Amino acid sequence: MTDHPLRNTPAMDAFWMPFTANRQFKAAPRLLVSAEGMHYTADDGRKVLDGSAGLWCVNAGHGRRGIAAAVERQLATLDFAPTFQMGHPIAFEFAERLAEIAPGGPDKRLDRVFFTNSGSESVDTALKIALAYQRAIGQGTRTRLIGRERGYHGVGFGGLSVGGIVSNRRVFPQLNGTDHLRHTHDPARNAFVKGQPEHGAELAEDLERLVALHGAETIAACIVEPVAGSTGVLIPPKGYLERLREICTKHGILLIFDEVISGFGRLGAPFATDFFGVVPDLVTSAKGLTNGTVPMGAVFASRAVHDALMQGPDGIELFHGYTYSGHPIACAAGIATLDIYREEGLLTRVADIADDWAAALHDLRGRKNVIDIRTIGLVAGIELAPRPDAVGKRAYDVFVDCFERGLLTRVTGDIIALSPPLIIERGQIGEIVDILGAAIDRVA
Repeated sequence: MTDHPLRNTPAMDAFWMPFTANRQFKAAPRLLVSAEGMHYTADDGRKVLDGSAGLWCVNAGHGRRGIAAAVERQLATLDFAPTFQMGHPIAFEFAERLAEIAPGGPDKRLDRVFFTNSGSESVDTALKIALAYQRAIGQGTRTRLIGRERGYHGVGFGGLSVGGIVSNRRVFPQLNGTDHLRHTHDPARNAFVKGQPEHGAELAEDLERLVALHGAETIAACIVEPVAGSTGVLIPPKGYLERLREICTKHGILLIFDEVISGFGRLGAPFATDFFGVVPDLVTSAKGLTNGTVPMGAVFASRAVHDALMQGPDGIELFHGYTYSGHPIACAAGIATLDIYREEGLLTRVADIADDWAAALHDLRGRKNVIDIRTIGLVAGIELAPRPDAVGKRAYDVFVDCFERGLLTRVTGDIIALSPPLIIERGQIGEIVDILGAAIDRVA
């Protein structure tokens, strides 16, 4: 490995790190101390190309002065105000701005926005809205929630229950009344595909099977990621999302798209909903909502869903919310982020570079132990053959090697996931592929 200067490492005992092997990390920490544009700076002074947009969230790149200035102004004007039985103007302004780019476009009217503080909260909120909607329209027996194997919907008990990552679920009890579709990952038929695979649309029929098993009158909603990110970039087969929409409509089941990762330009359209041309009833978002600067999430609801809860006697229509729903600082960051997206065309920029991205990543085909490559928009999953005695170790070693040589990637199992900021230049795409390919050659 490359030798680097001795780091001035802070004390690490107190911070219990999330989704991290704490003892392993603290024995050999990887610390980032600043960021600008497409790069982090590590604590030893090295520049590290950000191949993962932080954690799928820094879509407009790092160090955006406009966002920082907006947050500073808002802090000096109104640092906090409640949104329980009160309000403040910037939350309404941000919601209106989001409604202008709502998933599906103006005709589909998914333009009612409920603010949360994270993707996990957005998912749990969407699930609760779905249950409340069914009750509001006289379908109170519909309490079952359908997720999908290898789905990731955050870490709330609702998200864990509809999610399908075994390690997330193993320790924690799940909600009663959940079930799962099979996942769509089929490397035997769909390996090394650019864009949507040809095979697998029939897997959507799993929802019909669950309707036959449980009864449509028991099912409130079905939630899927249009593109699953955290389980290794799983891309929906052609026709799959369309068929899910048809089945949900047929049986009165709400369809929820989890766009925490795929929203805000990642696929070359404002949302995956727009990219695939399939419109759900609810859409969850977070991450790119504020360019990762301030924690925030949002749920986009159709007017049909929203308006169903606005009936009946006066009073609180949905007993749900968070102290920080529509936090003024987060709203300021979000509005500044939307300004950048609009001024620089970032919500659609990926459409112009997606082919170059796919071609460059697929050049890694044929490298030792590379068994699949999946690309769509500005996302890629490079799947490595697991080592017989240590599943996940091969990709982890590639991840560490890349970091030591100036590239941040995301590792999940034996899959290297890439999702760089939307401002990436073509030369930087080549740099990512060069560093990753060399790392695979060295340690994979």
